[in-house]
Amino acid sequence: MQQFDLINSDKGESIVLEGGELLYWPNLFNGKPSFKELMDSISWQEETLKIYGVERVVPRLVAWYGDEGVHYRYSGVDHITTPWNQSLLKIKTQLEQITGEQFNSCLCNLYRNGQDSMGWHSDNEKELGVNPVIASISYGATRNFHLKHRVKPKLRHKISLTSGSLLIMKGQTQTHWVHQIPKEPKILEPRINLTFRNIINH
Repeated sequence: MQQFDLINSDKGESIVLEGGELLYWPNLFNGKPSFKELMDSISWQEETLKIYGVERVVPRLVAWYGDEGVHYRYSGVDHITTPWNQSLLKIKTQLEQITGEQFNSCLCNLYRNGQDSMGWHSDNEKELGVNPVIASISYGATRNFHLKHRVKPKLRHKISLTSGSLLIMKGQTQTHWVHQIPKEPKILEPRINLTFRNIINH
């Protein structure tokens, strides 16, 4: 399959940023596995981060899955890989067929409600290499995804990530842009986010 050829259909769109590129399909992964299957099959964990010397609880639950020997360090925490389960492996196979990319790992985030969030950051760790392709799949509650240019903070973009959506960040997006999932207190339902990536230094 030609890489990213589904973007030529009416189901997806290309979003060109200054120094970056996004591809977005709002309704691509609405089949199996279900939200409940993912919720039950993923080994969710609560994490803490040390910020200015103070231990703080991460405002979401996380899990790290991937190929054997693939490890990932972000926010000062080393993540040891959990072997793929069947639900994630099924999604990974379909995702690779759609995009033409190969992924060896997946960071899973569970936003229990609108009080859970993720602050401004970019996926620019050295383990991801230059201009990484990050594929983000959402299940459950719709959450807003904000992007902000590093040098020109007035340049911003927002996407409502719906259940079943696929967002791909590629090109120099991680170099020039940061992104976040802000708190939305009115949201009471949970959201699962699966971000597939390829770790090259392992």
